[in-house]
Amino acid sequence: MFHLTEKELKDGYGGHTAKEIYQQPKVWLDAFTTFEKNRTQYQNFIQSILKKHTQVRVLLAGAGTSAFAGDVLASVLQRQYQGTVSFEGAATTDIVSNPDNFLFKEAPTILVSFARSGNSPESVAAVELGEQIVDDFYQVVITCNKDGELAKRIENDANSLSVLTPNEAHDQGFAMTSSYTSMMLLCYELFSLQPTSKDSFELLAKCAGNILDTVTPTVEEILEIPMERIVYLGSGLLQHVAHEASLKMLELTGGEVAAVYESSLGFRHGPKSILNDQSVAVVFLSEEPYTRKYDLDIVKELAAEESELKLIVIGERYDKTIEELADWSLFVNDTESSIQNDFYNSLLYIVFPQILALKKSIQLGITPDNPSPSGSVNRVVQGVTIYDYVNEEDK
Repeated sequence: MFHLTEKELKDGYGGHTAKEIYQQPKVWLDAFTTFEKNRTQYQNFIQSILKKHTQVRVLLAGAGTSAFAGDVLASVLQRQYQGTVSFEGAATTDIVSNPDNFLFKEAPTILVSFARSGNSPESVAAVELGEQIVDDFYQVVITCNKDGELAKRIENDANSLSVLTPNEAHDQGFAMTSSYTSMMLLCYELFSLQPTSKDSFELLAKCAGNILDTVTPTVEEILEIPMERIVYLGSGLLQHVAHEASLKMLELTGGEVAAVYESSLGFRHGPKSILNDQSVAVVFLSEEPYTRKYDLDIVKELAAEESELKLIVIGERYDKTIEELADWSLFVNDTESSIQNDFYNSLLYIVFPQILALKKSIQLGITPDNPSPSGSVNRVVQGVTIYDYVNEEDK
C-alpha cells in the first residue's frame, strides 16, 4: 500500500493513516447503502422543519477539518437552494468564542455538527449555546462515533437527528481522512435537492480506487524535489478543499513543511509572496466553465515563473494544455462517464494531498499516526476552557 514498508504500515506508525486513506472508496459505498435504508426517515425530519418555518438557517459546524467540510457543503447547498434556506459554514471554535455572531434568538436554526469523535469541547459547547440562545433550535449530528458525547446527548431528543458513518470511518490516526469525506457525503445526501444515484457513487468509488492504486509513483517523484513550502489553490468550494489539503500537510509533517491555501484569484493579492525556489503550488481545477478560466489563468502565470517553483495541477479529465504547463498533472476520471461536479470532484481531488502528506511525513522521519508525540496537538483537542455565557437579556 503506497509502497510503504512493513514497519511503516504498523498501526501507531503510519498504518492507521495509510489504511484510512486507502479504505475511502469502500467506506463511501457502505455509507451510501446505510443512508439509503434511512433516507425517507432522515429527509422527513429535515422537511418537517423547513415546512414549519418560513426561513431556516443551517449552520454546518465543526472544528478544523470538520469546519472545512461545512465550508465546502455550504457553497454547494446554498447554490442549490437559491436562498430559500440559508446554509452557512461556521467553525465551532468561532461559535463558542463569539456566539452572538452566529446564534440568533428568533432565527430558527439547524446546527449540523460534524464530529469524528463527538467529544471535542467546542462541539459540545456550541450545541449548549444553541440550546441556550435560539428559540427554535434543531440538531443534526453527523458522526463517526455512536458513543461520543454529541451522539449520546440527543438520543431522546425529538428535535435532533443522528446520522452515523460506517464504523471504519472513525479514523484512529491523528489526521482526519475517511471521516472527512464520508461525513461530507452523508450531509450532502441529507440536504441535497439532487440526491446521488447508486451509479454515481460507484463511479466515485471506482475513480478514487484508481487514484489510490496508481498515484504513488507520481507522489514519489514529487518527493525527490526540495519542498519547503506548499500552496494549495482553488476557486469556490475548491478553495475550502485547498484549506483541508494544506492542513493535512501541516498536521502530518508536524509543521516542518509550511502549508497555506488561497483562492485562485486571491493568491495574487499578497499571499503569492510565500513562493520561493523550494515551493510547490497545487491548483485544483474547477469544472465550472466560467470559474475554470480563472484557475487556468493562475496555472499559466505560475508555469511562466522564472524560478524553481514546481507546479501540480489536478483536474477531472485529461487536458493536453494542462499536461504541458504543469510539472505534474493528475486527472481523476479516466472512465467514459462524466462527473462534472466540483463537489464530487473534491472528494477525488483530496486523495492526492492525503497521500502526499502521508509520504512526506514518513520521508521526514515523522510518525504519521502521531505526528506530535510531545502532545502539543492531539487527536481530540485538549486544554480548552469553556466559559459560562450570559445572555444580554439575562443581565
